[in-house]
This record gives sequence, C-alpha cells and structure tokens, in this order.
Amino acid sequence: MKLAVSVILALATSSLALENGLMRTPPMGWLAWERFRCNVDCKNDPHNCISEKLFMEMADSLAADGWRELGYVYVNMDDCWMAKERNAEGQLIPDPERFPRGIKALADYVHSRGLKLGIYADLGNYTCSGYPGTTLDHIEQDALTFAQWGVDMLKFDGCYSDTSTQAKGYPRMAQALNASSHPIAYSCSWPAYHGGLPPEVNYTLLAGICNLWRNYDDIQDSWDSVLSIVDWFTANQEVIQSVAGPGHWNDPDMLIIGNFGLSYEQSQSQMALWTVLAAPLFISTDLRTISEKAWEILKNKLMIKINQDPLGIQGRRILQENSSHIEVFLRPLSHSASAVVFFSRRTDVPYRYTTSLAQLNFTQNALYEAQDVYTGKIRSLKTSDNFTVVINPTGVVMWYLYPTMHLEQPKQQSDTNFHPFAL
Repeated sequence: MKLAVSVILALATSSLALENGLMRTPPMGWLAWERFRCNVDCKNDPHNCISEKLFMEMADSLAADGWRELGYVYVNMDDCWMAKERNAEGQLIPDPERFPRGIKALADYVHSRGLKLGIYADLGNYTCSGYPGTTLDHIEQDALTFAQWGVDMLKFDGCYSDTSTQAKGYPRMAQALNASSHPIAYSCSWPAYHGGLPPEVNYTLLAGICNLWRNYDDIQDSWDSVLSIVDWFTANQEVIQSVAGPGHWNDPDMLIIGNFGLSYEQSQSQMALWTVLAAPLFISTDLRTISEKAWEILKNKLMIKINQDPLGIQGRRILQENSSHIEVFLRPLSHSASAVVFFSRRTDVPYRYTTSLAQLNFTQNALYEAQDVYTGKIRSLKTSDNFTVVINPTGVVMWYLYPTMHLEQPKQQSDTNFHPFAL
C-alpha cells in the first residue's frame, strides 16, 4: 500500500492534528550529529564524545557568546545518547557513564541557560547506530518519558522500520507528544525514507503531523553535499515549496559552516540559500573553537531577520542561466520586501552578472533600496534600471530588497501578493 493511503487510514482512526503552536518561524539552534556523529569514546576523546559534558558546554557557548539572543535556542542531541538496553520498566535510559546525572538534569541545566533541549529517537527496532528504537508498543511510553524529562523537541528518525510501521508510528507519536504534559516540537525524518515526493509522501497530511521534516539525504561536510541538497530542493520546488509555513517546515538539514569542508564563499552560500529556503538553522560545529569568519556568517543579524520573517514563505529559484552558471533565488517577505540571492556555480573567476529587477519579473513601478546582506552596502534602484553584481566562484550576493517609493499609484495590495512571482 502506498504511503499516502496508509497515512489516510492512520489519520482516520486518530482524529489527529498537530496544533501545538510551536515553531511559527524556522527553529534555530545547535545539533550534534554532523560534527560529532556517534563518538562515544569518552575515555580517549572526552572533549568530543557524546556526553552530558558536550551538551552542557554547547549550552554554555550559546548562552555566553550571544547566540541565544539571536534566536539560536535549541541544544539538540542526536543518536547514541542511550544505553544499549531499556531498563526493567521498558523505559529508554541514557548511557550511565556518559550521562551520569540523566536527561532530566541535563534539560534543567539547558533551561537554566535560557535554552531548550532537543532529543533523538528512532521509529524502529533500533536507531540508525544500533541503540534501542521506539517500536509501536513504546511510542506513548517514550513520549511521556521525554515530557517528564522536560525535553522541548524530538527528532524522530526511521531506521529499521517499514512503510506500514511508519504510516502508523509517525502520526501516533505526534498524538502522544500533544497529549503529554510538556510542549514538544516534532521533527520527522519520514519523507526522507520514501524519496521525499508524492505519491509516497503526502505533504498536506504531513504538515498536520510534524513541525519540520527531513526531505532528503543527510548532509555531509562537503560542498558537493550542499549542492546535492540545493539541487534536490530546486528540482522539486513545485511540490514542496507551498507546504512550508509557520509551524511546519521543509528541512534541508544542518548548517556545516565552521567545520572543514566549505570555503568562506561556500559558507556564505549555504547560509544564504538555507535562509531563502526558510530552512531551520541548526548549526553543527564546535562552538568552542569556531572561527571568527564562520561566527560572522552565522550571526548575521539581517540574515537571521530574513530567515525568521513572520510570513514564513519558502523562497524558490526563479532563474537558472546555463551559459553563465548563475542562479537567482527569491523569497517574499513581510512589508512588501524580498530576499534575492544571486548564486554562482562557477569555479573559475568572479563573474559580473548584469540584469534588472524587471528582468527578474518585478512589475511594480517603484524605487527600491537593495541592502547587501553581507556587506551592508545599500543601493537605490528603479525597476527598469540595469545593475551589475560581482559574484565570487561558488559564492553569493544576497540582497534585502524593499520599495521606498511607488512611482505610480498602485492598487491596494497585501504583503503576499505584492510580488509578481506566483510562489
């Protein structure tokens, strides 16, 4: 049976709706997996192993170094936090050597720093790394356990489960979380296990179950990995763009800025592209040793303002020039503003790209101010004015674009229909 049909059957018996009021803008925070993986060797590598010490130190960094005030409030665990067996009552328990004080104490510590704690579980017989999974008969128990610990977000993976189990288990976990005593945001890996596309994935139903979901493959610490995700999101934007919005987001996976695989230009590009896609911003790097350049990219206030825009419209690629290898992305924002990203796939030299707002399908006859998100420089443009941007190889130029004067009396329009792009 196709997944969409299975989901309909599951929902028909559960009267389920998410309606948890959470994540009205894309969530922001820190997530362990890409940088620290399943390193459980605390004897030989105590500084980098998956342990309460690691998460407490990341919480300290978020609170002390200005991340929290910018919106990076989640401290998210991933796989490998558990003991290898459930306890005698069937409850998940943390590894007693690496988390000697337990998850409740860790959650209390994170909360004392003004932050939120995220945890990981897997709908299946085992997690992806071989730790105890959450089978169907443990869903309600695990949801209650997380609530009692004070966990604020659950990432629910899908290794070692089949289509039927997923069609039953993902909606059932949403229902169990909603019924718990503590608000818990819900991240699903469900679509990624079924190619991310209809008919196997029904996004209309999914938006009523999860706050965010992984559509595609895990990100790796490389530019090729970033490009593969961007390629998938743009190739399928007609399907997935419209289902994102306040409370339910497409998730292209973690930010790898500050690790080892991206150049400075590529780091700027990932941040800009994730922002224009209204993506969750979960940093996966070592905040204790992050470079100043990576710090500046991730802490860009105008970038974060755009990412957190309350309209919650996911942007899309509006132009792809094969001859120049330049692509243009646009995201409509509140107050009739837009985010525009000029992205170069070139690997040779900086490219001078000339166009106009009219050529980018802006039809409003207005005077605009275009603020470069990275440099802060502002230029004024009429819709018909030609302009040139210089884009470094594998880099971006990103603008925050807003009208300052209408040059003819326009009809009354709302934020969402000001832009000519049928997003």
